[in-house]
Amino acid sequence: MARGVNKVILIGNLGQDPELRYTGSGTAVCNMRLATNESYKDASGQLVERTEWHTIVAWARLAEICAEYLKKGSQVYFEGSLQTRSYDDRDGNTKYVTEIKAREMMILSGRGPENGAGGGGGPSYQSRAPQPAGQVADSDDFSFEPDDELPF
Repeated sequence: MARGVNKVILIGNLGQDPELRYTGSGTAVCNMRLATNESYKDASGQLVERTEWHTIVAWARLAEICAEYLKKGSQVYFEGSLQTRSYDDRDGNTKYVTEIKAREMMILSGRGPENGAGGGGGPSYQSRAPQPAGQVADSDDFSFEPDDELPF
């Protein structure tokens, strides 16, 4: 019998600068909002553009890398898994949030105006081993590809 698969691949643009925080135990966590766009023609032939917003969460060293090298407008590739969590709001109502837990990130656009809006083939960062839900990777579980020196 086959195991289940929970894999998400997104390419889009950040809608705001990444927000880096640290947990009480000192683990880095970075929250980002990513916009993906699609366009299609409706029944009348009119072009319809649609934007979908995604919440991306990166942990440990990947979180610190995202906060350091990404900014609002950056075009980014993320690979990870869907994770849904619940919390109780101030009125005691249970709310559910679905996020993408990032395992791999690749910068597709330049870091600043000097690199232009396009770019491509930027560095990629990934987790060496997927972490079970609710666990945080050690900072040593992340590596940089293709080499250890940043090209910008």
